[in-house]
Amino acid sequence: MAEAGAADQGIWHGGDLAAARALFPEAPEPWVDLSTGINPIPYPLPELPLSLWARLPGAVEEKALLAAARVAYRVPSSAGIVAAPGTQILIGLLPRLAPSGPVAVLGPTYAEHAHAWRKGGFAVREVATLEGAGEAATVIVVNPNNPDGRLLSREALAGQAALCAARGGLLVVDEAFCDVVPEASLVSALPPGAVILRSFGKTYGLAGVRLGFAIAAPELTERLCAALGPWAVAGPALAVGAAALSDAAWLAGAAASRARDAARLDALLSPHGHVVGGTSLFRLLETPQAPALFARLGRSGIYVRRFRAAPRRLRFGLPGDEAQWSRLQAALDTDALGATRGA
Repeated sequence: MAEAGAADQGIWHGGDLAAARALFPEAPEPWVDLSTGINPIPYPLPELPLSLWARLPGAVEEKALLAAARVAYRVPSSAGIVAAPGTQILIGLLPRLAPSGPVAVLGPTYAEHAHAWRKGGFAVREVATLEGAGEAATVIVVNPNNPDGRLLSREALAGQAALCAARGGLLVVDEAFCDVVPEASLVSALPPGAVILRSFGKTYGLAGVRLGFAIAAPELTERLCAALGPWAVAGPALAVGAAALSDAAWLAGAAASRARDAARLDALLSPHGHVVGGTSLFRLLETPQAPALFARLGRSGIYVRRFRAAPRRLRFGLPGDEAQWSRLQAALDTDALGATRGA
C-alpha cells in the first residue's frame, strides 16, 4: 500500500510510482524511486528450474532455506524459526497470538506495527524510550529504527525482554535493517519472551520475492507456522532465499558498498538540511523546506519518502547508478524558481 491507498489508515508508504506520477504528472521519465529503503543493487538471481513454478513448494526446499537462514542470522539451535511471505504478514499475525495487555511501540517508527496491534484490539501507546513503556506487557522496537536509524543495545533489549516475559507478554524486535550491522542483532542471544523479525528483501534488493522470518521460542514459531498454513512461501522464493542467504561474500561486499553510498548521500544532502540519521540503505533529512523540496524533486522525476506526522522530514533511499546520482545532484542544486545554485 502506498500513499494514496493508505490514506484511510493515516499511513504513507513509499515505493508506488503510480502515486508519484499522479502527484507529478509532468515529471520526466524514467522515475528515480528513492522512496524505499531497499538496496538498489539487488542480489543476482540464480537460474531457476521451471519445476519451481509448476509445482507446490516442497519441504526439502523449505528446509534448505531455513538452514541457510539459521546460519546467516546466527539463530541458536534452541530457537525456532519460521519463514513467511514477507514480514508484513508476520506483523499482522503476532497480535492474534499474543497474550492480552497494553502494548507500547517505541516510536516514531514503521507505522504498520501500531496499526496491526490496534486492529487486533489492543490498547497501543507510542513511547519515546524503553523506560516510557512502563507496565506494557508487549513492547515493539524496530532496531535499527526506520526512519532515523536509532540503535538500541543488546543489553537494553534483553532487559526489556525480561520485563515483558515477567508480565506474560512479548518483546517484538523488527530487525529489517540489521543485516549490515549483525553485531546489533539480538538473535544470537535470544532471550525468553523475545520474537525477532528479519526481512529478506531490503538488504538483498529483492522486495518482490516477499520473504521474511520470525525467530522466537519454538512454541511461538510453531503457532506462527500453523497460522500461516501450508505452502506459505513460494517455491522460487525458497530457492532464491536459500542461495542469497548462503552467499556471505556478496553480503559483505554489498554492506561495504552501501556504506560508502550512504556517506556520499550524506554529503549531497547536508547543504539542504540536517541529516538526522538512517542506515546504510537510507538517510533521513530534516529541514523546514521539506514540503518544497519534496515537490521540487517530484517535478524532476525523483520520488522520496515524506511523513504525514513529520512534515519537516524526508527519507532518501540510495541511487542505483551514476545516472541517478547525477539526476539527484541536479535536482538538489536547482532552486524553487528553476535556477541552478551557484550559476
